[in-house]
Amino acid sequence: MKADCAAQQFYVAGGAAVLMGLYSFSLPHTPPPAKGKAFSVRDVLGLDSLAMLKDKNYLVFILACLLICIPLAVYYSYAQVFVNAAGAVAPAGRMSFGQVSEIFFMLIMPLCFARLGIKWMLGVGMLAWVLRYGLFALGAPSMIWWMIMVGILLHGVCYDFFFVTGFIYCDKRADVKVRSQAQGFLVLITQGVGMLIGQQVGQKLANGIVTAAYPPCPPSSRR
Repeated sequence: MKADCAAQQFYVAGGAAVLMGLYSFSLPHTPPPAKGKAFSVRDVLGLDSLAMLKDKNYLVFILACLLICIPLAVYYSYAQVFVNAAGAVAPAGRMSFGQVSEIFFMLIMPLCFARLGIKWMLGVGMLAWVLRYGLFALGAPSMIWWMIMVGILLHGVCYDFFFVTGFIYCDKRADVKVRSQAQGFLVLITQGVGMLIGQQVGQKLANGIVTAAYPPCPPSSRR
């Protein structure tokens, strides 16, 4: 159907957004914990949550989140381009297997928590990222499809075991008074700083690859 190249994708996304908006009206009333509290610039900036960085374990976790989001930005921007260049039929459909994997591992996460615990969950998640990029690197030159597909299917482990587990870890480590600040800071580091750096690096890498494949024509000697 090639719907990924047509307007249908936007109709589906818009319709889903409307349905989710209507569904939100059925959720229970949950006023913010700070309702009625006096405004504080310190609270808005989340300065109290920065004290958590004094904990060595938490600092290592934040740095790992930052570093992982740099290549993640490149994956989000160029993974489908890579799959399409590998000659995939319906590349968007192939990429959707990653979301199927994410749903599956989200469902079995409670069982994994019971057996592995948070530390091993985070470790397995980080190893999954390394394995995924390794499979892409090895499979790309010869277009070895099983490697590329396994890399796509690892999305569930990569995202759920590291990012979802990471937010749970952050929630458990933060005091109830700064919990929202800590979660906001984690989003800033991952979806903000990490993604920003990754987009800049990815763009330079992509431009370099295109320039190497299609070098600019030499200036004409004719007058």
